[in-house]
Amino acid sequence: MGVELLLTVAVCCVTAADLASNVPGTREDDWISWALLAVTMLGLLAHRRRPLLAAVVTGAASLTWTLYGHIGELLNLPVMVALYFVAVQGDRRRTLRVAVVGALLSGAAAVISGQEEGAVPSPVLEMLIPLVPLLLGEVVRGRQELARRAESEHRQETTRRLREERVRIARELHDVVAHTVSAMTVQAGVALDAFDRRPEVARAALQQVRDSGKEAVRELRTTVTILRENDTGAPAAPAPRLAQLAELTERLPLPVTLHLAAGPPAAGPLPPVVELTAYRIVQEALTNVVKHSNARHAAVSVRAADGRLLVEVTDDGTAGAHAGGGTGFGLLGMRERATAVGGSLEYGVVPGGGFRVSASLPAASPRPAARGAA
Repeated sequence: MGVELLLTVAVCCVTAADLASNVPGTREDDWISWALLAVTMLGLLAHRRRPLLAAVVTGAASLTWTLYGHIGELLNLPVMVALYFVAVQGDRRRTLRVAVVGALLSGAAAVISGQEEGAVPSPVLEMLIPLVPLLLGEVVRGRQELARRAESEHRQETTRRLREERVRIARELHDVVAHTVSAMTVQAGVALDAFDRRPEVARAALQQVRDSGKEAVRELRTTVTILRENDTGAPAAPAPRLAQLAELTERLPLPVTLHLAAGPPAAGPLPPVVELTAYRIVQEALTNVVKHSNARHAAVSVRAADGRLLVEVTDDGTAGAHAGGGTGFGLLGMRERATAVGGSLEYGVVPGGGFRVSASLPAASPRPAARGAA
């Protein structure tokens, strides 16, 4: 309310100074004129909360001054301020309606006042007076709308990127932790069962738990280093590659047959992102085997064919035990990874028992989506 009052007082002071300047031979600053100024001030107080009402009140006072014979050039200032806020706080349709009505009334008042004085001036200039603040208000409102739209789009884009980043971080942490911890849990169970009867088996299992724990810590540290901003320039450990699948399978508590025939295609070596995706898919699929399938054996096949990298993980465990109806985070993460690099992933029960996860990934770098013409 303080800003509205300050602006109203400033405008009315300028208007009062013009009103007090009498044209020689006339007496324009009579009680009627000052009463109209008081009405103008009261109407202008509502220029932010109810701009249309303020425009009607100040416009009526301005027209009355004109018909009354006042020729002060600043007597239109209150209605021009009110019309500016009509445009800024409204919409284009209302601005057009107010512009038509204001221009017609202003032109008609100019013609009527000129007839009474014996000379009819051209009403064009008077008709332009209400159009100037309306046009200025439209320009300001348009810029404000563009700024709000740009800010809204920026917030939406930021929210989208944050959501994608959260999903990526969750997927990375799930892939790193779930596999190693699952293997540690199984090995700990083996050690617990063999602790009294076969201490050497228990000791080997506990050593495997220790090694897997160290590996989990190393992978977590690498993941966190990649995810956080590294201003020191310290090099981060490289992402896992297909050559490390043998080391991955050796840490599992069940035998895994690994068939790796994914040499570089004719177009060149596999992109690192494709290798990482293939590694993570195998890692997650084997994690599901250990956690859910009760399998005695698993097989991993990675091969290149027809410009694609084909990844397959099968087991002989309980059919579909780790499918989870297609709603588990592991299967969802594998599918998201494959889709992100332009590939696809399928999974399902193997006839005769067991489960299969099969992925087809591009052997070349994924191409960015083409941008539309500007």
